[in-house]
Amino acid sequence: MSDLTEGDGKTLWHGRFADGPAEQLLAYTVSLPYDQRLYPDDIAGSRAHVRGLVRGGLLDGDEAAAIFAALDQVEEELAGGTFEFGPADEDIHTAVERRVTEIAGAAGGKIHTGRSRNDQVATDLRLYTKRALGEVAEAVLALQQVLLARADAAGDAYLPGYTHLQRAQPVQLRHHLLAHGWALARDLDRLLDTRKRADVSPLGAGALAGSSLPLDPSGTAKDLGFENVFENSLDAVSDRDFVAEALFDLALLGIHLSRIGEEVCLWASDEFGFLKLDDAYSTGSSMMPQKKNPDIAELARGKSGRLIGHLTGLLTTLKGLPLTYNRDLQEDKEPLFDAVDQIVLALAAMSGLLATSTFVTDRMAEAADSPYAAATDLAELLVEGGMPFREAHAVVGEIVRRALDGEATMAELVAGDPRLGEAGAAILEPGVSVTRRTTRGGAGPVPVAAQLERFRSRLADDAARVASA
Repeated sequence: MSDLTEGDGKTLWHGRFADGPAEQLLAYTVSLPYDQRLYPDDIAGSRAHVRGLVRGGLLDGDEAAAIFAALDQVEEELAGGTFEFGPADEDIHTAVERRVTEIAGAAGGKIHTGRSRNDQVATDLRLYTKRALGEVAEAVLALQQVLLARADAAGDAYLPGYTHLQRAQPVQLRHHLLAHGWALARDLDRLLDTRKRADVSPLGAGALAGSSLPLDPSGTAKDLGFENVFENSLDAVSDRDFVAEALFDLALLGIHLSRIGEEVCLWASDEFGFLKLDDAYSTGSSMMPQKKNPDIAELARGKSGRLIGHLTGLLTTLKGLPLTYNRDLQEDKEPLFDAVDQIVLALAAMSGLLATSTFVTDRMAEAADSPYAAATDLAELLVEGGMPFREAHAVVGEIVRRALDGEATMAELVAGDPRLGEAGAAILEPGVSVTRRTTRGGAGPVPVAAQLERFRSRLADDAARVASA
């Protein structure tokens, strides 16, 4: 008999088996090392279940009081690190029930009445997911606040915008920072939407078919703060859509952080020179004394692969499962826990990095002031004079080619072209091109100022949404 079972050789399913489980089985199937973090949710769920049993006449007041007192003690022990796990505690649910029974005696043996670990773990995981996504949403808001503060402080600074990692058109630095802010706003929307779909109580579904006992699923859902109650007991215990959705949300959020990280790596390089990292948010080399490395940005970029792996791993696990519960579903927790942990750490680290970095705005302006970056403005100047855009594109393209061939400078060729003349040459002056972006959502001073206020308002609204979720 394995020493991983209870002292008397009993497991939660001992009545069906003549012999105890093999040590290898328990070692392979145990989830306690990682599902311990669900203890607040498990205890909350147990309290609600006990209240439902009282309402159904399945527990009397004295029995319930004994169980509640035991749950309080177990919670204190787990929170204080004094809880002693036993060899038969294969998961947090078993551990809590075992300890409650030790403390409450016979009354504790009734805590699992009408309940299965199938609906119990589904309830715990939904409670955790709701809480965790709320914490991630708060961390997203904090990063957005940093981006807003840096955009406010950026003033009229500008830099090259890029396509294909080639200099394209000048954009205000505020505009570039806000682009990341809006992407994070979509992440926040997804997190809150997924939280709504996770807001369904499975408690009362039992193992898969409900119960013949007078349970109170609606009452326990209300006790636990769930907005909705399960409609189908089979679906309730097998549904992990909310975990997959959460992993997608976290993976895409990680991809957005990776994109910021990639730009930090580029901008902090000598080749770009747009950004200087604060010492507290960078690392050095063990061999090369001159180095200052953007490790936070690199890890944000690298860990996105880990988050994508968690999502694809769970989807692969779910794709072949028949109804209802299968032990495969134990694989839902580790990827979710790790994804939440990694994202929360990444958001905090990236917030600190961006809050303390120094933008080298003169270097940005120097890179953006190439006359070639104003080529589109020259074509649009010709369009304003009535020329078809395709013809204007060709005219300016030829001037660019002649300048690159060394015939004359771009400014000289533009000034000498009667179709462009001095008006065209004026557009090539430093800092002029970026001011010509006037359309809504564009990169010029006027639309960016309006965008900044829209983002500020959106952030205030989203903060209220997160607080009330």
